[in-house]
Amino acid sequence: MKFGVWALSSALLVLSWSYHAEAACGYKACPASKANMINVHLVPHSHDDTGWLKTVDQYYYGSRNGIQHAGVQYILDSVITELLKDKSRRFIQVESAFFFKWYNEQTAAVKKNVKTLVEEGRLEFTGGAWSMNDEAAVHYQSVIDQFTLGLKSLADTFGSCARPRIGWQIDPFGHSREMASLFAQMGYDGNFFARMDYMEKNARLNNMTGEMIWKASENLDERSEIFTGVLYNHYSAPPGFCFDNLCSDDPIIDGDSYENNVKAKVDDFLTYINKMGTYYRATDLLVPMGDDFNYENAYVNYKNMDKLIKYVNQRQLQGGKVNVFYSTPACYLNALHNDNKTWPTKTQDFFPYSTDWHTYWTGYYSSRPTQKRFERDGNHFLQVAKQLTTMANLTTTAAFANLDTLRQAMGIMQHHDAVTGTEKQHVAQDYDRMLTKAINVAETNTRDALRKLTNLTNGEFVSCLQLNLSICEVSQWSPNNLVVTVVNPLAHPSTQYVRIPVKNGTYIVTDATGRQVKSDVVPVPKELIDLTHLRPNASQHELVFSAYADKIANYYIKVQPQPREFDEEIQRNEIKLPKRFLRQHLTKLEVAPASETIEPMAVGDVVVQNSQIKLTFNSNGILYNVQMNGISEDITQQFFYYKGAYGNNAEFKNRSSGAYIFRPNGTEILIGTKANLTIVNGSLVKEVHQRFTDWVSQVIRIYEGINRVEFEWLVGPIPIQDNIGKEVITRFTSNLKNSGVFYTDSNGREMLRRVRNQREYFKPNMTESVSGNYYPITSRIALESSTRRMALLNDRAQGGSSLKDGALELMLHRRLLRDDAFGVGEALNETVNGKGLVARGKVYLMLSTVSKISTTNERLAEREIHLPFWKFFSNATKATNKVLPRIPTFTSLPIGIDVLTLEPYSTNERLLRLEYFFNKNETSSLTFNIRSIFDALGGTEIRETTLDGNLALGSMNRFKFHPDGTVPKKVEYYKSKHTPLAAVQKDAVSKFQITMDPMQIRTFIVKWK
Repeated sequence: MKFGVWALSSALLVLSWSYHAEAACGYKACPASKANMINVHLVPHSHDDTGWLKTVDQYYYGSRNGIQHAGVQYILDSVITELLKDKSRRFIQVESAFFFKWYNEQTAAVKKNVKTLVEEGRLEFTGGAWSMNDEAAVHYQSVIDQFTLGLKSLADTFGSCARPRIGWQIDPFGHSREMASLFAQMGYDGNFFARMDYMEKNARLNNMTGEMIWKASENLDERSEIFTGVLYNHYSAPPGFCFDNLCSDDPIIDGDSYENNVKAKVDDFLTYINKMGTYYRATDLLVPMGDDFNYENAYVNYKNMDKLIKYVNQRQLQGGKVNVFYSTPACYLNALHNDNKTWPTKTQDFFPYSTDWHTYWTGYYSSRPTQKRFERDGNHFLQVAKQLTTMANLTTTAAFANLDTLRQAMGIMQHHDAVTGTEKQHVAQDYDRMLTKAINVAETNTRDALRKLTNLTNGEFVSCLQLNLSICEVSQWSPNNLVVTVVNPLAHPSTQYVRIPVKNGTYIVTDATGRQVKSDVVPVPKELIDLTHLRPNASQHELVFSAYADKIANYYIKVQPQPREFDEEIQRNEIKLPKRFLRQHLTKLEVAPASETIEPMAVGDVVVQNSQIKLTFNSNGILYNVQMNGISEDITQQFFYYKGAYGNNAEFKNRSSGAYIFRPNGTEILIGTKANLTIVNGSLVKEVHQRFTDWVSQVIRIYEGINRVEFEWLVGPIPIQDNIGKEVITRFTSNLKNSGVFYTDSNGREMLRRVRNQREYFKPNMTESVSGNYYPITSRIALESSTRRMALLNDRAQGGSSLKDGALELMLHRRLLRDDAFGVGEALNETVNGKGLVARGKVYLMLSTVSKISTTNERLAEREIHLPFWKFFSNATKATNKVLPRIPTFTSLPIGIDVLTLEPYSTNERLLRLEYFFNKNETSSLTFNIRSIFDALGGTEIRETTLDGNLALGSMNRFKFHPDGTVPKKVEYYKSKHTPLAAVQKDAVSKFQITMDPMQIRTFIVKWK
């Protein structure tokens, strides 16, 4: 009898492990599915947030477990140990930030073992970016950067076997079409996620459409399509089969024990699999085995999964049709691709995300507005630092390390609990600390580079990170003999207005040739000055001048001496100068432009205009008419707030507005029916200072030569004395008839058509009609009638909508008093120095006719808003007569082609990423030559890669899936549409000719000497 049991066990072992793969990585290492079976791909994984309830380091080291038990270093220690015990075992690692923090601490012996696991496909990287990024509040430039960082780190460490083939976006709260497009452009074969609107997920599972071909671009061809699937049971193990220390499910007991539960466990698992199989088209099924911070004790997990595989597969000897094995998402997708089935298609995105009929996850689009802006500042400085490091040929180990510090910090900031604002307060503060430190480190590079590239060989080149509060230590006290170095991160020359904090006075601004530049001195809004808990009152004015830069330009500022009588008069009465005094002195000196305070109801219409734009305010101080581009349109701009719901409904008692959830309680409430006005009438800039309440104000600006209206809002501290949380919006209301249709950007790239109260695939439950119509706005929202178009451009991620025809709104700030019960465990109630958070930002209005010129102008404005001049400050006395080196310029590029990335790639290579940022309705394909750019970069050789820069474009071989209605004849793959560029220095100029289609990005590695 014992012999019979032994023989059966041996047979089962052979049966279970008969799929052992050869020692190879990638798809060659995948187990083979069995014909006429349900093939279950068990995917061991751990979802490890790079910050959420704990900081990155707290999660890594396993500290503060009273908040959450989690220690990533122990997870990796344990997993590697268990993988080495059995070649059939698999594990996927997702977040590169945690992996390399761990890997760099290991001994040579451990590193060798890890490399073996990677080379044999037993440790597989999935996703592979520095963090698992959000998809609503991120900008595509930052997403590309953090994938480039993660994938390059993997390639440099392990070679091609470490390259991920699958996107694993299992936890972000909704999914963008642009993210899918980026995956396709990086050469990924597929993408899986867990979160989808509950109604859509139910519909898709019931219709067997939970896996689909996502047509991820309206501009790029079918090569932007990517296979996408929603996981069946979140990203968790099947109920009853979580064997981790964090779980309470029973283990599999298979000994000679009264507690033996093998039959019950196998029966339960087979019931689960058979039910799951009714919702999916293929006979291969993906079953995650893991959850948040699982596998600290990988021994327990693998021991029980080994048993599960063994005893489920034993049923095959009795006619069972389920075949279970360790696998990966890539191997699962490989099986589907080989199966050659057809699939449904998807064209829009997966926003907004809802989990019940009172719960739309649209609040995080706007949560923590100051952090969302700081993340944009970090990206802005990173692009400047990378370009300057490249142009100055800084190739030391220290210079590369400085850039990597900022790259890594920005990679962390893309995490779906960082830029989203859905983390605990102490974690938010740690993100701010980390990013501030990283910017300061990278500033060493910018200073060293500018000392080489300008005549300020000992310049300080200080950055002022609080210019949004009119704070700059080097200018606000005494800007005399100050040089402002502006760096233009865009490809084409640009003219932009520069504003720096100064004391009231008169200043002479000159360019590098000594030519005097016209300037204004304008008052800082009183509401900003009154924020004494945030800023010193050293500067109550700003110096404004127009600057032009191709790449780098210096502007020199000197204080113009004033007659004593005039100086004393200004000290006595700041900007309220008598007309008699102005008449006597205005011809001699440039002074702060005259301003006038207008009380509501005191006068009729107030008109502010320049050569391009005319704004009209009514007697209540409210904007009501805008004229620009030959159009006059009644547009009213106001501020409102929604009351945050407290979830008193018995069924949804925890559904309060919170960090994740936007759930307004009732209709919006107008903030201030009237506004006090102060008009500043400068020669370069006209300003209207509006005060609605003591916690909501703004400055409306029109600049000479700039065809958009700037609204710089200031909100906070939001009052909570009434024990009511508030969510503040600005709304622009016009008479345009848009029939419920409006347009929002997808991560700053393509625009998506939205229809109020509608979705692409299903009919939504619009019980929450406001939050259910909110969408993420990364850079632009617009609506149009048959003839006219109104667009708003913003300076950070926000939520927005068109809830009524003719109206566009953006959510600016949120202060809430209840947690929304989705895990963060805190109310979104930010304070600074004991007072509620104050946020300041900008929204830009553009009004035009409906035409392709209008949208191209919006795209050009988007570029300048996203990456304006970066300003560095130095002492002008340190200028020398040094002959300036020639630096690379990109003026040969056609309009519409921008340099998305220019950065050091290795000590003798540079990464150049070109983008055609117009869409196909605005332009057509362009052919141009990049030989001059290649030469300017000192190139000796150039090769083209996928979007991320780490795979030769000619080697890209992506899975192609067939849509329903076609008859697949063979397994197919996507390759590059065009012949990848490959050239060397001696090649003819014609070899460097390239063609770019609208919305296309092309990435090159340039070797240089």
